[in-house]
Amino acid sequence: MTGATQQPAGMTGATQQPAGMTGATQQPGRRREPGALVQSVDRAVTVLEILAERGVAGVTEIAAELGVHKSTASRLVAVLERRGLVEQLADRGKYRLGFGIVRLAGALTGHRDLAHESRKPCESLAADLRETVNVAILDGARVINISEVRGPAAIAMHTWVGQSTPPHATSSGKVLLAFARRDLHQLLGDPLPRFTDHTVGDVTALERELAEVRTRGWAATEQEYEVGLNAVAAPVRDHEAAVVAAVSVSGPSYRLTRDTLPLVAERVVAAAGELSRRLGHLA
Repeated sequence: MTGATQQPAGMTGATQQPAGMTGATQQPGRRREPGALVQSVDRAVTVLEILAERGVAGVTEIAAELGVHKSTASRLVAVLERRGLVEQLADRGKYRLGFGIVRLAGALTGHRDLAHESRKPCESLAADLRETVNVAILDGARVINISEVRGPAAIAMHTWVGQSTPPHATSSGKVLLAFARRDLHQLLGDPLPRFTDHTVGDVTALERELAEVRTRGWAATEQEYEVGLNAVAAPVRDHEAAVVAAVSVSGPSYRLTRDTLPLVAERVVAAAGELSRRLGHLA
């Protein structure tokens, strides 16, 4: 015997890990690496593509197509089912695409149709008034501009397409709020943020203004979002008569003066009416 303790045969000074384990301890519930997350997303999309191609498929078929274990395919399908993107048929084990796909496609198609159909009436309006024309939608507590046409006399430092703006300080936003009939305190908060000295600062005053918008059918802002910028907007309705967008004309306050706003509004209302008819609204 020596002073060092003898190890059992086949053992070294370092503790051996069970077969299949590395030196790092695997922690329960550990977050997956980015590569694994990307792989899961890729597999989930492939499941949707399989169902789109076949119409109906079982977990076993999906697993074989993906080249994964059946339990992995089952987990993927379960997540998609919870999201409404796939649904199970009466005979258990068979799946098809769910109506969640229709909802997503409908949202995309609706905005594309709106932007496409708005082009002609907005081009005519921009040429007539020689100012910038926009089409906007309400997205939560913001207004998103989805289409723009600039008139020959328009002074535009930047494009508004894709930009989000506060609804209480813009003509499009006031139109969309007026007909959405949302709880403004909950949606916008109170007091309202002010961008210029002309911005409406409280919900009570805004509610009074929105009531006027509903009565006359259009909204106007005078230097409420930017100093020197005025605008007029009117509602766009779909085939169910719901207000889905707003058409607006904006320009410098020295051209779009307070006296000219009602006349401009008549043209904007007419253009919004034409776009509404293109979307299936029967006045």
